[in-house]
Amino acid sequence: MLVLDENLPAEQRLLLRKWRIRFRVVGLDVGTWGTDDYNVLPLLHRLAQPTFFTLDGDFYRADWAHPNYALVWLDVTDDRAAEFIRRFLRHPAFTTQARRLGTVARVHSEGISFWRTRGRSPKSVAWPVR
Repeated sequence: MLVLDENLPAEQRLLLRKWRIRFRVVGLDVGTWGTDDYNVLPLLHRLAQPTFFTLDGDFYRADWAHPNYALVWLDVTDDRAAEFIRRFLRHPAFTTQARRLGTVARVHSEGISFWRTRGRSPKSVAWPVR
């Protein structure tokens, strides 16, 4: 299940729908609007293995890695969020839910930096050549 933070612009959500990427939005479909960062984590625990996408860099914390969900910080401009969500989901290292779970990732124009639940140091992968 893909879950988007309420801070992703509506036009970016429309693009994802146009590309047939199914998701839920915090404040609209799950949880309540204005949910504090610390209250998002308990919400994710109640969902079935979610991957949470946000524009909020506060979620890029190794100590928040958990085997039952993935946190993805989109370190890009608001108007490119949908593009980078799609690129992340298509990246060979993250194409399946099983490959994403237990990950805290930072998605940016150069690639993806991430921690895994059992990893002590961050790893990085580049974007595949198109």
